[in-house]
Amino acid sequence: MKNLLILTIMISTLTSSAQDIFEASRTGDVETLRNLYNQNKESINAVDSKGFTPLILSAYNNQKEVVSFLLEKGCDVNAKDTSGNTALMGVCFKGNYEIAKILIDSGAKVNQQNYNDATALIYASTFGHEDIAAYLLKNNANKSIADNRGNTALKHAQMQGNADIISLLE
Repeated sequence: MKNLLILTIMISTLTSSAQDIFEASRTGDVETLRNLYNQNKESINAVDSKGFTPLILSAYNNQKEVVSFLLEKGCDVNAKDTSGNTALMGVCFKGNYEIAKILIDSGAKVNQQNYNDATALIYASTFGHEDIAAYLLKNNANKSIADNRGNTALKHAQMQGNADIISLLE
């Protein structure tokens, strides 16, 4: 009975800590993140039920300070969620150039594809983030990669009528 109680407390603590790291990543609570990291160095690569890591959540939610902290501590910059999306892909969807630059400069794979074969460049082109698209290209993003429907970044930009990105990609 005593062992069961100890096990229940341990599981509760681990679950609570895991939830805390995801919430801290979403909201930009670096202090909580730092405390959780000091308790368990592996927490920075924790994965929630959707496959989101603290880095994916912080990047998607525009938490630049958290992104920098996680990268400084050595988190996996190329971790994928359950759809195969990375933190860089999320940023290219949302449009935060500063975070995109930090991720790329920290080794994010610019040509990594998700499970629909989309790349960060395809997302930046689809959602009209010219500055990010230009930085991806400067860092060797392959503009000829097509998604699973056969559409390249250029085709997505054309479908969206993003003239500046079309010019960039032609």
